[in-house]
Amino acid sequence: MSDLIILDEQKEEGPKKWSLSDDQIHSEVWEQETQESLMDKINNLLLKFQHINIKEKIIFYRLLSTMLNAGMPLIKGIGVLGKQEKNPVFKKMLDKFVYELKEWRTLSECMELYLSSFPDAEVWVVKAGEKTWKLNEVLTGLADQVEKVSSISGKLKSALMYPAMIMVVVFGVIFVMMTMVVPKLLDIFDDKTSLPPSTQTLIFISDFFSNYWYLIIIFFFLSTVGVNFWKKTPTGKYNFDRIILHLPIFWMVVKKVTLSKFSRVFSGLLSSGVSVVESLRIVADAVGNEVYRQRILLLLEDVKQGIKIADSLEWDKLFPDIMIQMIQVWEQAAKLDQTIIKVADFYDEQVDNTVSSLNKLLEPFIIVFLAVVVGFIAIAIMQPIMNLADTVANK
Repeated sequence: MSDLIILDEQKEEGPKKWSLSDDQIHSEVWEQETQESLMDKINNLLLKFQHINIKEKIIFYRLLSTMLNAGMPLIKGIGVLGKQEKNPVFKKMLDKFVYELKEWRTLSECMELYLSSFPDAEVWVVKAGEKTWKLNEVLTGLADQVEKVSSISGKLKSALMYPAMIMVVVFGVIFVMMTMVVPKLLDIFDDKTSLPPSTQTLIFISDFFSNYWYLIIIFFFLSTVGVNFWKKTPTGKYNFDRIILHLPIFWMVVKKVTLSKFSRVFSGLLSSGVSVVESLRIVADAVGNEVYRQRILLLLEDVKQGIKIADSLEWDKLFPDIMIQMIQVWEQAAKLDQTIIKVADFYDEQVDNTVSSLNKLLEPFIIVFLAVVVGFIAIAIMQPIMNLADTVANK
């Protein structure tokens, strides 16, 4: 994907003309941008739809913060990072940053050009740091926030991926048994019309798998495409997330991950100087769950009318009582950002414990399911054999 956008990048041999002591950093990029060709426009357009790696972005925030702490100008720092960047996609972004900064744009305005890589929450944190002249401190905190949120999202994916992979393996085993093993075992019976109902059911299932296997593949393909299309609709996204929040066992992980993301992003915005109203608007889009998004938007309307956050969330099942009580106490002390970050740390730990125990909880269910399937096949095959043995013994 990285090679897709670099359509015109032909590097000449020899050292590049760089000068870190004057104000002409990245002069080649400056000249190229002022005389933008059709290929440049295509590259910039494609760049808006691509995103950079989370780890690369975290490193960028930390290194830029270190350079600003050392007294290096913002343009010079981004120019140096652009020179050292190996990812051509990110390098192209940083080159664009240098040009836009020379046009008296701010860093947050540069980030807004690539919202696929820099979400609204990160843009507003940087914007608040620019207004308060604490960009270096804000970038350090933003790197920690992005790293934590990425980590917690990864744990959610791993928690959901494990049972999905197990079910794929189980279905593959059943498919092999029904198409290759069971037919050979059933060949020992000549008259299949007099077989017990369980054996006839097994024969029907085996024949269906053997003769109409392509229908099964088409069904799963269409189901996957249909669910993904349904999820993209407003009502489908809400109902899908609502179903996830009611799934046994999984709802615990999803709820704790969502609450952790809500708390961490909300705290990061508040500590950066973003208003409560604007922070809630951004957090609503950052939590990644449509049910919580709708509830946070209702909370936003309550806050606009002067209602406190704790009062609005009281008796709401989406937010636990302990979280509401902590918000209520620290809301009165005007230290909401400090409280929310502690709540985020608490739920991070809860997610770790839940994910580690989730696999142990799922293993018995998987074992029981396999036992039922294998037991049914064994009974269906052995029952007519036992009936035949009883008949012979009676005669």
